[in-house]
Amino acid sequence: MTKYLVGLVTACIALVALNCAAATADELSDLKSLVTAFEDVRMNSQDLAFYLATHGYNAAPKSGYVELSLCGQNYRVIPNGKEPGLCDIELEIIG
Repeated sequence: MTKYLVGLVTACIALVALNCAAATADELSDLKSLVTAFEDVRMNSQDLAFYLATHGYNAAPKSGYVELSLCGQNYRVIPNGKEPGLCDIELEIIG
């Protein structure tokens, strides 16, 4: 019986982890579509954070970039970067 419960708990944890990974991929894809829709060379980090927040993202302006949180991952979003669109998106490693 104990092995059954351990197996069940392990399976549930794996399903939650996979669901979060799928949500992150979908949300990141939606974010990329949103920021590549147009360009604004005058957009700064304050403007970009406001734009993202009005579209339902958890975004906070920082000095020269926006900190964005998606499903437990933090991203650094840099306005008017090298890539076409409003910004570049980088995974932020905290540590």
